[in-house]
Amino acid sequence: MELATSDQSAGKNFYTSLFGWAPNDIPMGPDSYYTIFRMNGRDVAAGCTLQPDEVAMHIPPHWNLYISVDNADASAKKAGELGGKVIAGPFDVADAGRMAVIQDPTGAYFSLWQPQRNPGVGIVGDPGAFCWADLNTPDPDRSGKFYAALFGWKLSLGENDPNGYLHIQNGDKFIGGVPPVQFQNPNAPPHWLLYFSVADVDVSAAKAKDLGARFFMPPMTIEGVGRFAIMADPQGAVSAIFTVAEHK
Repeated sequence: MELATSDQSAGKNFYTSLFGWAPNDIPMGPDSYYTIFRMNGRDVAAGCTLQPDEVAMHIPPHWNLYISVDNADASAKKAGELGGKVIAGPFDVADAGRMAVIQDPTGAYFSLWQPQRNPGVGIVGDPGAFCWADLNTPDPDRSGKFYAALFGWKLSLGENDPNGYLHIQNGDKFIGGVPPVQFQNPNAPPHWLLYFSVADVDVSAAKAKDLGARFFMPPMTIEGVGRFAIMADPQGAVSAIFTVAEHK
């Protein structure tokens, strides 16, 4: 999970204050650095400053989703054959890994990550860590077939769910979903929305607001699932926070 932002220092302050992350800055040049966020001694996310060419293309601050693969070159080639676009790569990131940036057939961006020295996140699901990802797309059927063919994911409707939300299953783990088109923001481009787990959505939302966040969706409950909110950090990068429902 990588934050690409217009103000890296401000981004660090926001997320360390909100989630309790510990930043580790790695020099990338005379005036730049890459931030690895850690929690409980394990990598939980990363952050960097938007590059000048990205700013020139009016790319706003955002969160990047990296998906682990065995071979970035083979997966990028396959993504292209399946109707996706290879936007960048494949290329080596020093000795950390090899990556490529892909746009799926419906317009959503993600990155492939072939781990070498850096395996990626080392903690998932705990409060403060990534827990889920929603693919917002105008064509769930087409995108579902793309990701199923590329990664072997299984997409299926939930039991007794009349809304049409598709659950994404990787092996035996549920890792994300695809909301029905009618529940998506029609003004937003296709995108992956990252969810971070928190102990109490209402408490975290109030703290995020005090830190300068804006909310596209205030805390709301999905019966039997949990409580969540969708926010933009002070620079504009959008993510969601989530607390799982207590099952008695």
